[in-house]
Amino acid sequence: MALTGRTALLAALGSLPVGILAPSWTGMLAVNAPLSLAILCDYALAAPVRTLQFTRSGDTSVRLGDAAEVRLTVTNPSRRRLRAQLRDAWPPSSWLPGTEQASSRQRLTVPAGERRRITTSLRPTRRGDRRAERITVRSYGPLGLAARQGDHEVPWTVRVLPPFTSRKHLPSRLARLRELDGRTSVLTRGEGTEFDSLREYVPGDDTRSIDWRATARQTAVAVRTWRPERDRHVLIVLDTGRTSAGRVGDVPRLDASMDAALLLTALASRAGDRVDLLAYDRHLRAQVQGRSAGDVLPAAVDALALLEPELVETDTHGLVATALSRAPRRSLIVLLTGLDAAPIEEGLLPVLPQLTQRHTILVASVSDPHIAHMAGKRGTIEGVYEAAAATRTQTQRDRTADQLRRHGVTVVDAVPEALAPALADAYLALKAAGRL
Repeated sequence: MALTGRTALLAALGSLPVGILAPSWTGMLAVNAPLSLAILCDYALAAPVRTLQFTRSGDTSVRLGDAAEVRLTVTNPSRRRLRAQLRDAWPPSSWLPGTEQASSRQRLTVPAGERRRITTSLRPTRRGDRRAERITVRSYGPLGLAARQGDHEVPWTVRVLPPFTSRKHLPSRLARLRELDGRTSVLTRGEGTEFDSLREYVPGDDTRSIDWRATARQTAVAVRTWRPERDRHVLIVLDTGRTSAGRVGDVPRLDASMDAALLLTALASRAGDRVDLLAYDRHLRAQVQGRSAGDVLPAAVDALALLEPELVETDTHGLVATALSRAPRRSLIVLLTGLDAAPIEEGLLPVLPQLTQRHTILVASVSDPHIAHMAGKRGTIEGVYEAAAATRTQTQRDRTADQLRRHGVTVVDAVPEALAPALADAYLALKAAGRL
């Protein structure tokens, strides 16, 4: 039995001898029998906690930064009215800081044989699965002098998905894709383009696009128009090794890379290309393969929700072997990794020919805007040293990118908020150039 704050207040006012708070019921009854009897009756009339029944419903997933609502239905099968305080416990990262107590604790009254529904509002601060821990119920008697208390396990999981903030760039990139796909100007004939239609020749058109047979059948010179091929294969590879754990601004590099991967997935699937995704460091951490255009983005969002950086050096040979096994024919392989000199020169460059021999390679990396800020510092000794360090870091980064470009790799290096649109633009440029 739990004595309530009201009982303690009576004791403080002198209405109840301190002996009532002793653990011995014999002593309590002997000191103040009438009030002790009232407490016992109040406890006896409190609705039992163990027989309560609970069911959950509501959201099973939510984007990071949004709110989720989980409804809890409480059924009181006893013959006594339930007057209770209820705590619905979730992991600390399920709430904004300082809001857990207000969000998880509620009072409710459930008449005998009836049910009531309460709603718990969650606003998670981290990706991943958030699982309900337990429900604690304190059932009070009619006088509020004593209470019964017990716990119940009522499982429920809310998956916190990546926020996908770059989706705001999708409409403008889709407009460019429609312009690219439906434009009437001639694209250079070559690998990665397919025939669209015939039109009359205009000065400046590539003479290699002239259709001589069609020209012989009509009075004007006819040229072929080409559009980017559909049903190309795009493989997005996320490096989840230790470099992806570094924070740039307020987010880890991995989160910025994931956001860029989601925008590219949405764009490429709308373009009619087949998109697969994998995450790798020393082992395969996540994979989305063989999904239809309508299913690939939800599957990618769900797979990336549980992904976390691993504090290990990435096995580049294993990563390349895994990528090649997932891309048996010519594909665009997009590698989201760091541009640090040592991992690239010692890990990626030696095995890069295996990729570039058959595939088009695009490397995308998150750069730190603080480096540019440091490079502009002057006026103090500390500022000069910081500027020198930043300049050296950026020079090494540029040299690494140039090494990749000399191997035919397209490189995208941008700050977190610009990486996703820059990667989408690079994809559209490759598509327009017929390199897919």
